[in-house]
Amino acid sequence: MRIRLLAAATAFALVTGCATRAPQPAPEPPAAEPAAQLITLPETYVSDASPADELDSLATWVTEDGRTWLIASAKASHRLVVFDADSGERVREVGMRGNAPGQFNRPNGLAVHGDVLFVVERDNRRVQALSLPDFEPLGTFGEGELRSPYGLWMHESEPGELDVYVTDSFMLGERHDVVPPLGELDERVRRYRIAVGNDGELRARHVGAFGDTTEQAALRVVESIAGDPAHDRLLVADESTAVHGGMSTLVEYTLDGRPTGRRLPPTRFRAQAEGVVLWSCPDGSGYWIAVDQLAPLTAFHLFDRTTLEPRGSFQGHVTAHTDGVVLHAASTPSFPGGALFAVHDDRAVTAFDLRTVAKSLALAPGCTD
Repeated sequence: MRIRLLAAATAFALVTGCATRAPQPAPEPPAAEPAAQLITLPETYVSDASPADELDSLATWVTEDGRTWLIASAKASHRLVVFDADSGERVREVGMRGNAPGQFNRPNGLAVHGDVLFVVERDNRRVQALSLPDFEPLGTFGEGELRSPYGLWMHESEPGELDVYVTDSFMLGERHDVVPPLGELDERVRRYRIAVGNDGELRARHVGAFGDTTEQAALRVVESIAGDPAHDRLLVADESTAVHGGMSTLVEYTLDGRPTGRRLPPTRFRAQAEGVVLWSCPDGSGYWIAVDQLAPLTAFHLFDRTTLEPRGSFQGHVTAHTDGVVLHAASTPSFPGGALFAVHDDRAVTAFDLRTVAKSLALAPGCTD
């Protein structure tokens, strides 16, 4: 199975933030409110620390024998680290620094679809696909467009086809710490279409980019992104602070790249909005879980899947300065109701039992069944 980048001459149409269309009234954002009240919940485990790795993003995959792998990107060591999701035990490392197939340069965002792992590489300016469980390289895409990619999210838009969204947080200045002018922020998210042919070949093509360019709604510093096709919603974490001319929060777009004008109240985030995941419940309800990258303890904020109204916040006893999170709703031996996995201080992974989260925050019954 191979993956290749096709010419974009026949790219799918994409409405971008600067596209011409009649202005639509923006929905009212949730009202501003005081900082969240936190409850403290125990971590089920904290893995052994490995400071040299600088862990960032997480993904899970279930092996043929029913075990669950927790895969982490390691930015500083330029590899992937695999943990046993039930115990936090380190299982193996994959890759090394380089630009050849199977090598990585500053790996960041991760996503799994079926038996394929997608890895965003910031300094190789690409997304690499690898087959699981052997991590065999399948190919790359994005080299022609991506400048400083970080996060990604994908969903199956049609049978055999994936829409892939990649955040591109390119910066200016000698130290790459200057946010570009507003007019250049219309390419903060790039979109690709991945098609799976009958021959098993994966084909990728770039279908456009988007991002608002107004002072009020621009995406200044981006990394994490997640979506909810049932509500035509993308949430993009804008990590910008007052220094960058913004306030860190989650910003809402439609799946075709149109800004809705809605964002979560910045007062919910005392540090930077980082990882974001959707917890879907069997009845169609659910919760967004968003990371507030605080130290000494990370805050995890929950919002209603439909209304985006706050539904509670918690912290652990140990987990701090979190970048990536992943929610694994399927039952495992250690987590019959599923688990939320988080990066702790760039050096370890931690786990929270979703049954404990649901009970402690008085969430809707049935989400952990």
